[in-house]
Amino acid sequence: MNFDRRLTPMRPDLAAAHLRGSVEASRFVEGRVLRVAEAVADLRRDPQPDGGLDTQALFGERVTVYEEHEGWAWAQLESDSYVGYLPAAALVPETSAPTHRVGVPWTFIYPAESMKLPRAGGLPMGARIDVAAEEGDFARLATGGFVWRHHLVARDRHAPDFVAVAEHFLHAPYLWGGKSWRGVDCSGLVQIALHAAGRAAPRDTDMQEKALGAPVPIDDKLEGLQRGDLVFWKGHVGVMRDAQTLLHANGHHMQVASEPLAGARKRILLSGSGDVTSIRRLDASA
Repeated sequence: MNFDRRLTPMRPDLAAAHLRGSVEASRFVEGRVLRVAEAVADLRRDPQPDGGLDTQALFGERVTVYEEHEGWAWAQLESDSYVGYLPAAALVPETSAPTHRVGVPWTFIYPAESMKLPRAGGLPMGARIDVAAEEGDFARLATGGFVWRHHLVARDRHAPDFVAVAEHFLHAPYLWGGKSWRGVDCSGLVQIALHAAGRAAPRDTDMQEKALGAPVPIDDKLEGLQRGDLVFWKGHVGVMRDAQTLLHANGHHMQVASEPLAGARKRILLSGSGDVTSIRRLDASA
């Protein structure tokens, strides 16, 4: 059987216990569930600081750890099943269930209920937090510190328009593997926005093209598109703001940019990266 290494916790020397009988490995182990305790934790392909950045895990996200060695945790993210290496120091035991999510691109943590105090940290959109109490305009976190409560949404509350969520990231810097306002890539932007709207989405472009929505028949003019359509190239994705305008995190602008689809398409084609491979339309009722 062929397994995607990005989504399968298996190595020649070690694999998850539930894969016993399906893969070959020297040993099989049960995982240990922990939570991410840093605002954004890099998940790398190899256990070293300069290892390739595949994606990021956000504060409060659950991960299953199969091995800790020399400061690295080999783990699988619960949100999208991605497998890789996280700094072990970024993970802590699960003590409570999150009650809220951060609903804005970025918010700060303060040591007390005052925006004038030096910030004690920050949290990205999608961070999962446990609110112990609401005190005026601030929410006190069970893990310590206070955040502006109007930047939070209840865990079961979802944005009505995922495109509007993505639009909040306009001009955010481009970062391969990034998933926050401090740096985001094309598929990360789509995943963040869809998750905020309560829609499951895989991490990488090829996965998204296979899993999301239904194909839209296209011709050379790319007519008949609508807000929310996902436009795919090999290794790239953007979302339509309207029938003509594409929003995408890209390496040409090195940020999240909004531009005419026709112009982006021509530029990408001339760069040698190929033409549009498909357009996918999400079910409005999903």
